[in-house]
Amino acid sequence: MNGEFVAWEDAKVHVLTHALHYGTGVFEGVRAYATDQGPAIFRHFDHLARLEASAKLYYMPLPFSTEELRTATHELISRSGLRSCYIRPLAFRGHGPMGLDPESNPVEVSIAVWEWGAYLGDAGKRDGIRARVSSWRRMSPQSTIPHSKATGQYLNSVLAKIEAKRAGYEEAIMLDDHGHVSEGSGENLFIVKDGTIFTPPQTASILDGISRRSIIQIAADLGTPVVERAIARAELVLADEVFLVGTAAELTPVREVDDIEIGPPGEVTREIQGIYDDALNGRNPRYEHWLDRVAVPSAV
Repeated sequence: MNGEFVAWEDAKVHVLTHALHYGTGVFEGVRAYATDQGPAIFRHFDHLARLEASAKLYYMPLPFSTEELRTATHELISRSGLRSCYIRPLAFRGHGPMGLDPESNPVEVSIAVWEWGAYLGDAGKRDGIRARVSSWRRMSPQSTIPHSKATGQYLNSVLAKIEAKRAGYEEAIMLDDHGHVSEGSGENLFIVKDGTIFTPPQTASILDGISRRSIIQIAADLGTPVVERAIARAELVLADEVFLVGTAAELTPVREVDDIEIGPPGEVTREIQGIYDDALNGRNPRYEHWLDRVAVPSAV
């Protein structure tokens, strides 16, 4: 927290922290995986670059450089003794003047690591999940900034997630303000039709997902065409395959949308999922450049 290592139970903020009242924070979701050469952070530099970009969009100058954040993360993982973990860097406006002008409030930064399994469950990764199209629309770029991974904006996803869960589904799929498919409550979305992969464009109020970029690159390396275009709601259930991707969820197939069966995870989904999992876990030399390896102190 703010350049110092703090015990988990002592990591606290003031009750008048600006971000607690107004959602003035930005964050990242990052993962480190246990590989044969020790912990490796997946696409760490890309995540830190997006954190900086998110902060810039909300007028929040970060008090630490990307390299300082990277070094602190490495040491935190090493101190924790974790070989695989979820990583949450968070920059937020701290305690200071109350009100809607936050620029006099300090920008504080924390990084936490903990063990966290697949967000939508291991069974979901294996067998696929049930999803529903949410009645809540994805936030419009005319009101907020979908390209920023900002804390307050996630109230939008919280509403969709609770609605889906209470209705008996594992995840929500959100439409943008034009009625086109946008993304899940916390994941980017892909469909497969006749051997071609389609995914909503950045103009569909999506977050520019780093996992999304990875899947597009893997598909290109396989020679599988990927088209970024507007996707109609009906295309979800008419697709041959549907899957979600995100750092927390990794790659999770969708087997059913709105009580209409799509089917078990398909061939394209399984092939990309296997390569992606190998890349995450350091088993594919082709994607070694995506890994930021953490030095582990010698036990001797």
